[in-house]
Amino acid sequence: MKNKHFSPEYKAINPMSQVPAIVDGRFKLFESHAILIYLCSAFPGVASHWYPGDLFKRSKIHSVLDWHHSNLRRGTVGLVFNSIIGPQNGFPSNAQAAKEGEKLLVKSLAKLENFWLKDGRFLVGSLQPSIADISLVCEIMQLELLLEKDHERILSPYKKVVQWIEDTKKATAPHFDEVHDILFRAQKRFRERMATESVKNELKSKL
Repeated sequence: MKNKHFSPEYKAINPMSQVPAIVDGRFKLFESHAILIYLCSAFPGVASHWYPGDLFKRSKIHSVLDWHHSNLRRGTVGLVFNSIIGPQNGFPSNAQAAKEGEKLLVKSLAKLENFWLKDGRFLVGSLQPSIADISLVCEIMQLELLLEKDHERILSPYKKVVQWIEDTKKATAPHFDEVHDILFRAQKRFRERMATESVKNELKSKL
């Protein structure tokens, strides 16, 4: 939020000026999926279910991660940025872009419900979570920034998705809540602002 990702120091790590990025010794790496794969491969203490050695299981995880970037991510970011994050940080609101983002998001949630979660508790039929589950769940968690009624309207029709989120939270406790603490604090702040603005707009319309 302070634009430090545009600094020369950060650009030396990631010339794209995006987050996340890591530095491990002299090795620099950016892009979240690549980082997750590297962490699982570089440190022998990581449990194998996060990124299995089996070629077929690993390829299925790659399939989900590639799908994520072109579908779920575009939908979530399109909705949340254009309706919440952007306007709260001085960018003009874009109702049409938010609408298009929600449309893609709903389509992606349906794919999660009916395809990616059709064979098991976690993605691609796994009995334990993988890096794909972490990446996609964290994407969906951004919807916590929406007003509660909008959050429920979008997510509640997808029972498998809602259960999968809860299962992933439990499987990664207590770390899940720790890493999302800043999101929960932002949620409270954004919802309070939006509630205040909603009351003001309602009063203006009556006047």
